[in-house]
Amino acid sequence: MAVPVALIQGASRGLGLEFCKHILKNKSLAVVIATCRNPDGSSELRGLSGQHPGRLTVLKLDVNHEQEILEAAEQVKQNFGRLDLLINSSAMLHPSKRGETSLRDVSAQGVISTLTTNTVGPLVMAKYFAPLLQKGSGAFGQQPAVKAKHHSGIIANITAKVGSIGDNGLGGWYSYRMSKAALNMATRNLSIELGRSRPRVVCVSIHPGTVNTDLSRPYHKNVPKEKLFSPEHSVSCLMSIINSLNIDKTGKAYSWDGTELPW
Repeated sequence: MAVPVALIQGASRGLGLEFCKHILKNKSLAVVIATCRNPDGSSELRGLSGQHPGRLTVLKLDVNHEQEILEAAEQVKQNFGRLDLLINSSAMLHPSKRGETSLRDVSAQGVISTLTTNTVGPLVMAKYFAPLLQKGSGAFGQQPAVKAKHHSGIIANITAKVGSIGDNGLGGWYSYRMSKAALNMATRNLSIELGRSRPRVVCVSIHPGTVNTDLSRPYHKNVPKEKLFSPEHSVSCLMSIINSLNIDKTGKAYSWDGTELPW
């Protein structure tokens, strides 16, 4: 059985870092490729590498720079030859670190910056890493008995419930909502194209709930205690979803509890 290979984009903190920890702890012999903008500044990733010698590779990658994505994909190709799981984790609420509460707060640059990180970045990641996922071993998710329904790899994009158009009853947060809604559309498009490939790649959006991270911290006072998750709990739930995926579940958005989110 091939050693599972997972790549976590945006791995220096929050959910991305927790995905690295979870896979290294729970997926026997798996190797993890962790990407972030400043590997030298990530002491936690360096510490994690020391705890799991030979199983964690850290690469410099800023999703705002296509050339860095291309170079990272070439490194993964040379060193591993394939990929079984890609999780696009990095995200920003807004350059100001606070969402727009009304139209008066909207700026073109704010919207562009948020869309670039939250939507364009994951899409370009898929462009360069899809060929490696098509060479994957299907080490994540469920492989059905029918060979025609087998998948080789999985793309999991971290979305947010506020990106659901059908669920939006409050408004506000223009940049963040728009970026996650657009990411969901990208996920759907990817699922169609990569679902036609041979071998096929499963593509889903997954919502982690409200997690105690830097991104959501300004809004914790409005969240009931029982609905504010630790990164450990959220990632455990999300990995349960990933491990249950098959080609019949591709092209959808799932909440942390496994329920399907409306687009």
